[in-house]
Amino acid sequence: MRVYVPGSADGQVDPRWGRAECVAVANVTAGAIRGWQEFTVGWETLHDQGTEGAHHARVARFLRENQVQGIAVHHIGPGMQRMLASMSIRAVTGLGGDTRSAARAAE
Repeated sequence: MRVYVPGSADGQVDPRWGRAECVAVANVTAGAIRGWQEFTVGWETLHDQGTEGAHHARVARFLRENQVQGIAVHHIGPGMQRMLASMSIRAVTGLGGDTRSAARAAE
């Protein structure tokens, strides 16, 4: 499963998933990470440029381009929840701590 995790500079889950500066996409199989890619997305700045819908489209494009099947996050708002559901992307919320542990928990 391809799992998206927003991360902070210290390797912890960033609770601001739609405003994260960096994110990771992990390939997780049977509880083991088989691949890990990190991206600097700059959403902390881009979030407030344009409309909320434009930002959701930016996030959706990233998720689609990276074939994300699940997300491991602390919290997501109702609008983003609807968008993820429409894309059939599983959201596991309430996660914190180490990003790699969160990715494994979301499999």
